[in-house]
Amino acid sequence: MTAELIKGTEISKEIRAELEVRIRDLKEKHGITPGLATILVGEDPASQVYVGSKRKTCDQLGITSFHTGFPADVSRDLLLKKIDELNHDDAVHGILVQLPLPKHLSETEVLYAIDPDKDVDGFHPVNVGRLVAGDAVFLPCTPHGVQQLLVRKGIKTEGAHVVVVGRSNIVGKPVANILLQKAKGANATVTVCHTGTRDLASFTRQADILIVAAGRPKAITADMVKEGVVVVDVGVNRIGMTKDGKAILSGDVDFEGVKEKASFITPVPGGVGPMTITMLMMNTVRAAEMRIAK
Repeated sequence: MTAELIKGTEISKEIRAELEVRIRDLKEKHGITPGLATILVGEDPASQVYVGSKRKTCDQLGITSFHTGFPADVSRDLLLKKIDELNHDDAVHGILVQLPLPKHLSETEVLYAIDPDKDVDGFHPVNVGRLVAGDAVFLPCTPHGVQQLLVRKGIKTEGAHVVVVGRSNIVGKPVANILLQKAKGANATVTVCHTGTRDLASFTRQADILIVAAGRPKAITADMVKEGVVVVDVGVNRIGMTKDGKAILSGDVDFEGVKEKASFITPVPGGVGPMTITMLMMNTVRAAEMRIAK
């Protein structure tokens, strides 16, 4: 058996086409143009690339992009003042502060300062609580992208045993909560594994669906999965450079070995990655649609 690829690049395009229709309706029927504000502190190259990709996607979809850049030594008060301004700006429907932040700033304090109704990353404790309670407004982008890959590929989660490797607040915990809900595209039995799990392979071999966000290249090998498993690899690790200076990437799964046993598997790159920004756009459109009801 050689696994069928779950291509996030293709599914992302499908979702973006749907978003274009919703954005057009917002503009034509309600006079609302969705707006996303991004804040970048410092000049970290990777963060600059991420923010640039988000702004480019906004332009492609017809979402207004607002951007503020601060030097790495920006004061806490100035940053919080800017977030407060955006909270009260009716043209801004979503606010995203690019992480990581410099050490003198508290990520928790900064993220908690964002209006929960504009928290399109889904990190505010109000939105985390809504997710756990089964009444989510905004789902965190990468975990929601994982769910959409499964749903749109026709992979049934209902009654399936999903094993999640990783317990971060960004991926592991929220994806477990999403798939645990009594809802369409969820309703799974979920096991969460982590660095403290004894005999990890004994759990991963039980998985009907294995979601790996461990942050370690090729941590999951072929002997750790059963035949026919569905594998979603969230990891992106730089393991070397090509002769022409391009990064060689690896997921958290040994792709070459595991694909011979899996029924479906996400590639790295081109799997989960393209979904994250797309789900951010979906949350921004959702935030704009919520404005109509107010």
